[in-house]
Amino acid sequence: MTMISNKTRAPLSISLPRGKKLHLGPGKTGDISPTALEHAAVKKLVEAGSIEILGDAPRTTDYIGRGNRGRASNQGHSSTSTTRSSGDR
Repeated sequence: MTMISNKTRAPLSISLPRGKKLHLGPGKTGDISPTALEHAAVKKLVEAGSIEILGDAPRTTDYIGRGNRGRASNQGHSSTSTTRSSGDR
């Protein structure tokens, strides 16, 4: 993966190959594939100075949400379901 950075003060929606989009907030970085660097829309943003190519992304799972793929940890807590009725019986 290759890291890119949004150099503008506005959020960007970057068109990538195969109909994908990368939404990148102001000053934020994101990962794209090396083949996406050859995409016309990406090249245009680089030439305009809107995005900067930072180089290869580190191959680690230390990024937020990547290590557990967005699943919340449920360790130590059991799931119980109790039905309570209210009103007169």
